[in-house]
Amino acid sequence: MTYRVVQWSTGGCGTIALRVINDRPDLELAGVWVHSDAKAGLDAAELAGLGSETSFGVAASQDADALIALKPDCVVYTASGEARPAECIDDFVRLLESGINVVNTSVPGLVHPAGFDVEAVTRLEAACQRGGASLYASGIEPGFAGDHLILALSTLSNTIDSVRTQEIFGYEDYPVAFTIFDVFGFGKPPEHRCLMELPGVQASAWAPPVRMVADHLGVESLEIRETYEKRLTDRRLEVAAGVIEAGTVGAVRFETIGVVDGRDAIVIEHINRMAPDLAPDWPTAERDGTYRIVVEGDPSFQSELTFGNAKDYSEHGMVATTMRVVNAIPAVCAAAPGLVSAADLPLTLPVMPFTRG
Repeated sequence: MTYRVVQWSTGGCGTIALRVINDRPDLELAGVWVHSDAKAGLDAAELAGLGSETSFGVAASQDADALIALKPDCVVYTASGEARPAECIDDFVRLLESGINVVNTSVPGLVHPAGFDVEAVTRLEAACQRGGASLYASGIEPGFAGDHLILALSTLSNTIDSVRTQEIFGYEDYPVAFTIFDVFGFGKPPEHRCLMELPGVQASAWAPPVRMVADHLGVESLEIRETYEKRLTDRRLEVAAGVIEAGTVGAVRFETIGVVDGRDAIVIEHINRMAPDLAPDWPTAERDGTYRIVVEGDPSFQSELTFGNAKDYSEHGMVATTMRVVNAIPAVCAAAPGLVSAADLPLTLPVMPFTRG
């Protein structure tokens, strides 16, 4: 079966998705939504970074109504969501009510709908039922390393005392200025309180994956706790998102913690630096681009997932994030109407991965 797909936005994940959708034998690119006037009317191949001499035969549009009228089977929604979660929810409702399935990387809290905002989930579920469509959210973290992968690894376990997922990533190549400066607080003076320091903001994204693990492993009572630390850089740093001056925040470390029976039992921890030598006393890995999972219990074990190489791990992580939703398109389209998570779907395997590329 071939699924007709509209790609919604053409940022980092969106451009990857465009190339993959065009290449997959089971997917057909039906349309592309873009925000900027400069991109409207351009061929999707050019937006995918393949140059103006290549054509996918699909022009980008700012007309959401026209794209909805195409009646695609699915929308791959990768528009920025950190600064506009309410607008993303509005878009999802409109698409779902039109009978269009949605897979997205934009609202990470929806990786486990039961742990997300109740009012938003109620509204989205109603839209799914009215339109007969499904909504799925995923990514690499949230969406895999701290939740779905933990559940798979738990099949090795008899008992679990604690499980900790560490993201050890440099963010010097991450280009989204709002995320870097306003959300995480990089480049800000030490007294500044970024969004991640405000109570509940961190939990809005990372409490749902913590709760996903807890809910599927039978935890009956869970409390969520947050931590946030920052370290300053002693020199000026020029990074993909802009400039970080000496004396401002150059490294951050935060945890979203699921407390079970008084102990820190399910933890998602981020250690993110703008230069590898900052905060040397914080956890490190052999190199950046690593997710480390540490399980204490019977048995105790440790697993590491590392992307690309020392120079391109950020790019490889973006591909992985994108494929978590693109590979899920057939399963989401086949699912019963409603909000679905990775734990609800069968394995979302890639199609013919050894014979493409």
